[in-house]
Amino acid sequence: NKLAHFFLVKIAIGLLVIGSAIALVEFGGRYLLKALPFTESLSNFLVAFLQAIISVSSYLLLFRAYEKRQILELSRNTCSKYAYMGFATGLILQTSFIIAIYLAGGYTIIRSNSFSAVLPAFTTALSAGFGAEILIRGVCFRILEEKLGTALSIAILTMLFALIHSRTPGANFLSVLSTAAQAGFLLSAAFVLTRSLWFTIFIHFAWDFTEPGIFGAINPGNNVSGSLFTSTITGSPLITGGANGPQNALPALVFCTILGSLFLWMANRNENFIQPYWKK
Repeated sequence: NKLAHFFLVKIAIGLLVIGSAIALVEFGGRYLLKALPFTESLSNFLVAFLQAIISVSSYLLLFRAYEKRQILELSRNTCSKYAYMGFATGLILQTSFIIAIYLAGGYTIIRSNSFSAVLPAFTTALSAGFGAEILIRGVCFRILEEKLGTALSIAILTMLFALIHSRTPGANFLSVLSTAAQAGFLLSAAFVLTRSLWFTIFIHFAWDFTEPGIFGAINPGNNVSGSLFTSTITGSPLITGGANGPQNALPALVFCTILGSLFLWMANRNENFIQPYWKK
């Protein structure tokens, strides 16, 4: 019983069970949909939608049984509230990066497209927002935080994202810092403030959707075609992010660090910080 509830074992089991369920939908769903007369875009959307459902469902089922508790971080009562707040946060952040580029004279809209053009970006963001946040924030960060405390867990996750991203092709010092500030610091701080995975899921979803799907900018994690606005982005990579996109530029680093710090300040005032096990 002690081994089963050791925090690293819990993380491993959570990643294995939920990750396997998501992978099963990815490969099994696509195989079954091949027999149906659906377009590729519709098939991709259906798979992403099913992945979102299965990631939430498998998390609820696993940890209700495993930890014998109510899963308040995915409460139906707070879903709408934090979904709206999260989506608005992600949308406003990405819009602010584009505004910074526009004010620097580097963003130009060539033409606007139909709403159907945003479906690929919407589909990719839906899958990434739900799957990644359930696994990273719901499994890894939450369980790590219960053992090591809030401050140390945020520091570990931020450093891990910096280390992982430093090995990706085209990464530079600014892009590594920006990714760490967003994926490691900001989203973890958002979870600590609200104790809601809905909030982080929809920040992530709006983030991944808005950048390529609305503004036609580069998102290194989403290789999609089609956007609401066909645009050109020029200027200093310090402001535009260059080949790494606006989310890896200086405005993104500054805005996300400030917002994450504000979230943590509010969380501390609300006494949402968890102490490490040696202080309890």
